[in-house]
Formats: sequence, C-alpha cells, structure tokens
Amino acid sequence: MAENDARRRHWHANLRITALLLLIWFLVTFGVSYFARELSFSFFGWPFSFWMGAQGALLVYLLLIGFYAWYINRLDRRHGVQEEEP
Repeated sequence: MAENDARRRHWHANLRITALLLLIWFLVTFGVSYFARELSFSFFGWPFSFWMGAQGALLVYLLLIGFYAWYINRLDRRHGVQEEEP
C-alpha cells in the first residue's frame, strides 16, 4: 500500500511540474508573438520581440528541457522509482 501511495504522489508531482512547464512554454511561444507590438524596447540592440522570437525562445526551451530532466531525476530518487543503473 505504501508503494502505491509513493507512486501516486510521484505521478501527481510529475503532472504539476509538467503543467507548469507547459504554461511557461505557451507563454513564451504565443505570449511574446501576441504582444510583440507592446514589447518594443531594445534588448542587446534588437527589438525584444524580434530577439525573443529568434534567440530567446530557443534558450528558454533548452532551459525547460534541462530543468525537467534534473527535476524528474530528483523526484524519482525522492520517491524511490529511479531506474536501475547497469
């Protein structure tokens, strides 16, 4: 029974972090393009909306992937469901 409870807590934590990261992805992908005219300040010599579309979004995506991998590995160890290493 305790193992099922640990797996359930692990799954709920996984769903929460996935939902949060998907929200960040959505805001970066669609929010910046939707509000591009309002984001008209200069960032590294370029308009922020242009820079975010060309470079910033890719950096955010890489950070999201790296954070997710790190967090899930930590979560797996905490709940005792990590993969066996050869």
